[in-house]
Amino acid sequence: MLFDTHLHLIYKDRLEYPWLNDFEVLNRDSHFDTYCRDAARLGIGGCLHMEVDVAEHHIEKEATLINDLIDAPGSLMRGMISSCRPENDDFDAFLERARLNPNIKGFRRVLHVVPDEVSTTVTFRDNIKRLSGTGLTFDLCVLPRQLHLALDLVSHCPDVTFILDHCGVPDVAAGAPEPWRAGVSALADRPNVFAKISGVVAYGNPDTWTLDDIRPFVEETVDAFGTDRILWGSDSPVCNLGGGLPTWVAATHALTERWSVSDREALYHINACRLWRL
Repeated sequence: MLFDTHLHLIYKDRLEYPWLNDFEVLNRDSHFDTYCRDAARLGIGGCLHMEVDVAEHHIEKEATLINDLIDAPGSLMRGMISSCRPENDDFDAFLERARLNPNIKGFRRVLHVVPDEVSTTVTFRDNIKRLSGTGLTFDLCVLPRQLHLALDLVSHCPDVTFILDHCGVPDVAAGAPEPWRAGVSALADRPNVFAKISGVVAYGNPDTWTLDDIRPFVEETVDAFGTDRILWGSDSPVCNLGGGLPTWVAATHALTERWSVSDREALYHINACRLWRL
């Protein structure tokens, strides 16, 4: 069974997604019922919702929508990673409200869409440090050139559990190992950082990528972090840029076919269930 730690849902009639205006291929609804149909065919037995960078005034409204999906009888949804704005002075009040919602398992602020300086301010770093001891995680979504900034943030918050999204967003299309390799290796040296095996199919050439193109980046990430600190995510529907959910699930099985049963189970679901106590 696969546990999906990175599912995006898009409900354009209920929430605002400003960034979608620049991504025509993704600028459409992606609803939970369609995902559940595909999940049942592909062996996905549970999932977490990953925030979709909604308009700031809709962040808590997105959480309400996901709560409704979680509370539905027999739902595959086990929780959510909420959007947040740690650069804001009112983050502490936002965090207190979020902690009242047991379905919120962590937070993410997409950092490659904002100036690099955002994550380096005292306000941002101290607000992320507020997660210490709460059991709430923080996802790092950065480009390879920003991995050193992610490391600085991790260094400031040694008691917060971080998750590096999408194997650190390697440039699969160019086959470029640096600065990605050095940045991932440095983050892997920190025991409070996990890595998410996700997203890589969207970074290759959409028409020509093969398993051999993504394999080195996945394997180096796994080697760096070890099989006890990796998680699996679909990145649906963004994975449609590289062939779609069935393609990524098939690639996952191919990439792990020579792994031991225990290592596969760790990636597929055990690590996620332990990390978030699902």
